[in-house]
Amino acid sequence: MGQLTEWQERNWKNKLAKGFNTTNVEIEFNYTYAELAEAYESYRKDKGDLDEELADVVLFILSLAKMNGLDLETAVINKMAKNEARQYIEKNGHHVQKEKS
Repeated sequence: MGQLTEWQERNWKNKLAKGFNTTNVEIEFNYTYAELAEAYESYRKDKGDLDEELADVVLFILSLAKMNGLDLETAVINKMAKNEARQYIEKNGHHVQKEKS
C-alpha cells in the first residue's frame, strides 16, 4: 500500500469516527468546491494558510475517490505517466497537446 492509499484510508476512518458525510457524492463535490474557493481566497488575500486550505482540498478529493471505489493512487500514477508522454506545441501563446500522427 502506497502513501496516498494510506492517507485515503486514514482520512476515511476519521470521517467515519466523526460522523462526516460518507454517502452523498454530490454534497462531497460541493464541499470540495468550497474548499478550493477557500484556498483561492487564502492565496488572493495572502492569509498565510494556503497549505492548510490546499490540504483540505486533497482530503475531500480522497473522500470522493473512496466514495466511488476508486484507487486514486494508481489513477494518479497512471495519469502522470500519460501526461509525461504527451507532447505539446505552442499555439497562439498557449501550450496545446500535439495531435497524434
